Amino acid sequence: MTTPAFQASDRRALLAKIHLGAKDLGLDEDARRDVLEKITGLRSSADCTDRQLIQVLAHYREDLGWTPNGARPAAPQRKPPAPRSERPPAKHPVAKKARALWISLHQLGAVREPSERTLEAFAKRQLGVDRLQWADQSQGFRLIEALKQMAERAGWSQDLASIKPDRQVWTLKARLVSAQVERLGKPYPNYATLTEADLDRLARHLSAEMPRPEAADR
Repeated sequence: MTTPAFQASDRRALLAKIHLGAKDLGLDEDARRDVLEKITGLRSSADCTDRQLIQVLAHYREDLGWTPNGARPAAPQRKPPAPRSERPPAKHPVAKKARALWISLHQLGAVREPSERTLEAFAKRQLGVDRLQWADQSQGFRLIEALKQMAERAGWSQDLASIKPDRQVWTLKARLVSAQVERLGKPYPNYATLTEADLDRLARHLSAEMPRPEAADR
């Protein structure tokens, strides 16, 4: 049986991780509280239950790319822009998450072009940086939230508060397909038989039939 003293120590460790994770991700006080409110409805970690604190830490890892005990990556120094053909795409976790969302939004018909160029044009409007390589983690958080809001407006729910961590990726992919078939007026598939790979293939197939917005940078 767990003793109250151990429980208290456990909770202190969770609270410490919440603040450490926010620091590693470059979240200032307001941004950290915004994350708390998004996940728990509360703006103070002291008011959260242990389960809610665990959900926030899962959000740090799954959505924001935080690696516990990992060093916060140093911000890359700005260099003169290379020719576009020589520019590698940003590879930090937030950029990868943003890229996956951008491609999925294209598959849903909310974005006209899925290219890196159009994603960076969108990021520039949101963050004021010319390259995703130059975005820090705090800016990346704002970009991810902007993309998720686009998804919500397009009918693709991003709320995972009640979903177990091991089912979150599958759930998001299934919801994307559901939003696609709703837009196209097609029958729903039998989700019980579909794997994540099946859902990826189905989303790509439905994407070919999806109408696109007129603006080239959306």
